Parts: sequence; C-alpha cells; structure tokens
Amino acid sequence: MNLEKMKIRSNIVKINLKRVYDPASKEDGLRILIERLWPRGVKKEDLKMDEWLKEVAPSTDLRKWFSHDPAKWKEFQKKYFEELDENQVALEPILKALHKNSITLLYSSKDTEHNNAVCLRNYLEKHKKN
Repeated sequence: MNLEKMKIRSNIVKINLKRVYDPASKEDGLRILIERLWPRGVKKEDLKMDEWLKEVAPSTDLRKWFSHDPAKWKEFQKKYFEELDENQVALEPILKALHKNSITLLYSSKDTEHNNAVCLRNYLEKHKKN
C-alpha cells in the first residue's frame, strides 16, 4: 500500500501532535511515537504509546543536518518529504490508523513549530488533498 494507491480520504480524523513529555488524554486516540531515537529522560514504561515507528522518522543524517535549526526548516521539509516518498511502506501503519482512529504523533523536540511531527502531518495533509 502506498500513497498513490491509497489516497487519504478528506473525511478522516484529525492528526494530533503532542510532545512525549505531555500527559496522555482520551482525545489522543492511537498514540504513535515517530522518533528514531528514544526520547531523553522518558522511561519506556512511563510513555503511553501504542506504536513506535522509527522508520517514519527522518534519517540520522537528515536529523543531524537539520539540528533543529529553524533557518533550515524549508529545506528540511523538502528532504524529509523525499525520504517519505522513498519509504512509503513505513507509513502503512499510520495510513491504516487514519481510517479508523484519531491519531497523535508523539515527538520529543522542544520546538513545537519546526519538528518532524509537524512535517509528517504536513506531508499527510498534502496527500490527503490530492
């Protein structure tokens, strides 16, 4: 299954974003960690999550290049979108979940505007409209 074969319906539930350090809530629905590395300072038994999709996270090289620098945001999005285009198999659990549940993408960045979760949601929303 890929985005060309399975376009995301426009009536799907909202894609929520939440830092791993914020408490879980009923409204979160399916909670998916989208970090390649385990978040600092969080015990595995303390993080309420349903899935950990490391493969959906930006590559190590891209993550290191970006280094959470807002000046690199546009280029980061472009490069991350290219990685997602090349790795659509990794998106399958998210695509399936979007048709059944609300989902919350969990991320660890302090920057709530320039992070991989924002970028992934933008990617999914972009393909929802096509």
